[in-house]
Amino acid sequence: MKILVINSGSSSLKYQLIDMETEAVLAKGNCDRIGIADPTFSYKTDNVKIERPADFPNHQVAVKTVLATLADPEIGVISDMKEIDGVGHRVVASGEAFKQPTLVTPHAMQLMEEIKDLAPLHNPAAIIGVNACLAEMPDTPMVLVFDTGFHFSMPDYAYMYAIKYEDYEKYKIRRYGAHGTSHKYVAEQCAKYLNVDIKDTRIITCHLGNGSSITAVKGGKCIDTSMGFTPLAGVPMGSRSGDIDFAAVEYLAKKEGKNISEMLTYLNKECGMRGISGGKSDFRDLTAGEDNGDYRCKLALEMFCYATKKYIGAYMAAMDGVDAIVFTAGIGEHVDRVRAAALADMDYFGIKIDPEKNLNCPSGQIAEIQADDSRVKVLVIPTNEELAIARETMVVANLA
Repeated sequence: MKILVINSGSSSLKYQLIDMETEAVLAKGNCDRIGIADPTFSYKTDNVKIERPADFPNHQVAVKTVLATLADPEIGVISDMKEIDGVGHRVVASGEAFKQPTLVTPHAMQLMEEIKDLAPLHNPAAIIGVNACLAEMPDTPMVLVFDTGFHFSMPDYAYMYAIKYEDYEKYKIRRYGAHGTSHKYVAEQCAKYLNVDIKDTRIITCHLGNGSSITAVKGGKCIDTSMGFTPLAGVPMGSRSGDIDFAAVEYLAKKEGKNISEMLTYLNKECGMRGISGGKSDFRDLTAGEDNGDYRCKLALEMFCYATKKYIGAYMAAMDGVDAIVFTAGIGEHVDRVRAAALADMDYFGIKIDPEKNLNCPSGQIAEIQADDSRVKVLVIPTNEELAIARETMVVANLA
């Protein structure tokens, strides 16, 4: 049983082909710069690694290239396209139209069109990716897996904004969150690793990457999360501002002569770590800058870690404590000083990191980094959103 996982961006298409019997990745890669100058194609298996220029005028050509390469007689991993039993598509925002993974049907795609404005940078690209796959694989079952899905267990008092209730009813403006596939996966992995029933746990999952979110998981269900109506809210991120007083946004817009659309671009693309540091959004550059005495890099890192700490503290209050804190994604898994700073001076709550374990945390595997006398487990768990999407696809498409 083989599942193809597609993550379609506005100018990119990432893919993985997974053998679900072993859950091994047979092939993976990326079609980059689709529809713009200098597109590239990458493809990697256990025996082959290709990175080359390509011709991708649109996503359908990219999908054709992926499928042809997967089935190539010399470098492919399947002999025929029919070996692909299902396709799982990552979708960022679902609105209230989809509360769980959903089989691709004409009706589902109509709903996708209706909610594409909820994530204008992401959802239209997902629609393009689905349609491109349908054109090439019309008889293969496909499933929409939403980043927001895991967060629909939040209670109303956690997901509602204090706007007029009638406006919520009309426009469904509320907290939706993001990275739900990752939060769900690492919370389940945490419970499995600790050999406890997830229904008896209180876990705070910290998905820290270029986009970052923190989630409170009680009894295996999300009860709150840091991102909001869009992925702009929460902690400051690579280029996103995170939480900000809207009156400050209006003030800045008037001073700079910007409209709302321009301000959203500003808050999403020019702020966060990039805005504070003076152009650096990659945490490798930020940590190097801090080590070289760059005040603004140091400030950016301190702001990020402090905001992360505040959300962790808030979620401990929301769940009446915490049993485990999980760090995942690019920064969470690889930047030890962020983990240390986010949990510094929390002895009162029984949270202590072992500096040696944290510094020498092995890559690519689950690791405990708490001190011996810490009452709370602290784990680094590699996320695997593609595998989680593939598993959901198996279930929804009745392939399991």
